[in-house]
Amino acid sequence: MKIYLGADHQGFHMKEDVFAYLAKHGYDVEDVGGKVLDPNDDFPDFAQLAATKVIGETDKDPRAILICGGGQGVAMAANRFRGIRAAVIWDAYEAKMTRYDNDSNVLCLPARILQDNKEAWQGIIETWLNTQFAGAARFRRRNAQIDEF
Repeated sequence: MKIYLGADHQGFHMKEDVFAYLAKHGYDVEDVGGKVLDPNDDFPDFAQLAATKVIGETDKDPRAILICGGGQGVAMAANRFRGIRAAVIWDAYEAKMTRYDNDSNVLCLPARILQDNKEAWQGIIETWLNTQFAGAARFRRRNAQIDEF
């Protein structure tokens, strides 16, 4: 699975830690930015980069992890793209459920809440990456409805 990783200035330091963690654990991860800490950058730029990479990826089950101050901004921006199911997650249980029920393909993390809690964000990421979509007919139907909007 290919993972695209992006963050604005509020999530920059956490993104660097997440990148190091993913690389160390053998995940195929690509940093889509910000590449340097820029207090004037805008989260929609990184959400768009990650979303379009996920949509255009030919690898099976591509995903993205986006980080900003509260996670909400990057989620709103990413969800503008058909085929993207971005979810703001703050604990491992929600990480599991958003994958199992909703087949989320973009994980949005709130740096203000998780940045200083490495154990929490590592657990969220591992749970999200390793939970399979249940694939129930009702879940597939709902995802198709989302893409019709």
